Amino acid sequence: MSTTPDFQRVAIVGAGAIGGWMGVRLSHTGCIVSALARGDTLAALQRDGLQLHQDGQLLGAPVTAATSAAALGVQDLVIVAVKAPALAGLARAIEPLIGRHTVVLTAMNGVPWWFFNGFGGERAGTRLVTVDPQGEIERAIPARHVIGGVVHASCSVDAPGVIRHHFGHGLIIGEPSGESSERVAVLADLLRRAGFDASVSPQIQKDVWYKLWGNMTVNPVSALTGATTDRILGDDLVRGFISRVMLEARAIGTSIGIPIDQQPEDRHAVTLKLGAFKTSMLQDVEAGKPVELDALVSAVRELGQITQVPTPFTDALLGLARLKAQSLGLYPMPASRQG
Repeated sequence: MSTTPDFQRVAIVGAGAIGGWMGVRLSHTGCIVSALARGDTLAALQRDGLQLHQDGQLLGAPVTAATSAAALGVQDLVIVAVKAPALAGLARAIEPLIGRHTVVLTAMNGVPWWFFNGFGGERAGTRLVTVDPQGEIERAIPARHVIGGVVHASCSVDAPGVIRHHFGHGLIIGEPSGESSERVAVLADLLRRAGFDASVSPQIQKDVWYKLWGNMTVNPVSALTGATTDRILGDDLVRGFISRVMLEARAIGTSIGIPIDQQPEDRHAVTLKLGAFKTSMLQDVEAGKPVELDALVSAVRELGQITQVPTPFTDALLGLARLKAQSLGLYPMPASRQG
């Protein structure tokens, strides 16, 4: 017998820019918010809770923070907002948060591990080895718990536990299977009450793919060059190269049933309206953090191989960005060169 979902207990896995922003807003609806954290972030959350600078205000939220999921217990809603490289190592650790009726909302960039759950026609159920090599994420976070999410907002971390919101309030959520469910409707209502511009997608993979279509290019190019997005798209040669990568990704999307009815120049115009900003990948490079190349670019290359869509420009971008990240110690070296 089904019951109406109750998202009273909310755990944030990844209390950084996006996770922290969501945690504060949800706390202000009355949700009991907890967070998995460690190091300086753990100490800050235990001392001061989460703090959010938004619209000229400083909003605070009490948070129960711990290094162990078992200490927090089963939750109604788990928001996974970590960078993709960290998820495989965290997946087993967050299992104690997940009970029979727990919903896991992903708020991450790139192609997620659940991408082909209930989607893709003859490719449904395909596991992308670039995203979940050994199937560890899929085993630890079963598909039946997942609601996909796409975030259209910009936030940054001023200090551990201190988040600054810059622009955007968009959250798109949806069942990976595309079905209309009560839990999605209830979650969307909660997110709207928290101040998010939340909408429900009938095909969340298409929304994932559309966001990826823009950031799979400017992110690694920024990591390579150190340039902000306005300079990247202001260079005709770089802009042309990016457009060729985007055309390859658009062809892959069409092949798997999520066509994009735009040209690269249409998306460039949207990005340019945001002004000069550093991509999340460039921020990671500058902070010495692992980069999300696999979820953003390697997965696109793998999908090209699956669909037999040639990806020479995507391959070049991945190779160059991977080499740059490896030279900085921010991406694994090939096994033959380790040790």
